[in-house]
Amino acid sequence: MPTYQYECQACGHSFEELQAMTDAKLKQCPKCRKKKLVRLIGGGSGMIFKGSGFYETDYKRKPSSAKDSPKSESKPSPAPAGPCGGSCACHSH
Repeated sequence: MPTYQYECQACGHSFEELQAMTDAKLKQCPKCRKKKLVRLIGGGSGMIFKGSGFYETDYKRKPSSAKDSPKSESKPSPAPAGPCGGSCACHSH
């Protein structure tokens, strides 16, 4: 059940009330008894996952260290010869 925040427009009293979503809005202030309550729109709370969970075990990538992965030597590709850049029929592909 969500917690709703109310504020009285008459006396300024604000409070929170735990209500089901299907419950009617409160109308009367518990402090001054006037019917000037307004239900405020809150940001809500985010979901919180605690403990060992799916992210740690299933989706998170483990950092690779230098000693675990072999280094591959990258060799630059040879530049094509000639003014055509290697794209003519005289160069084999």
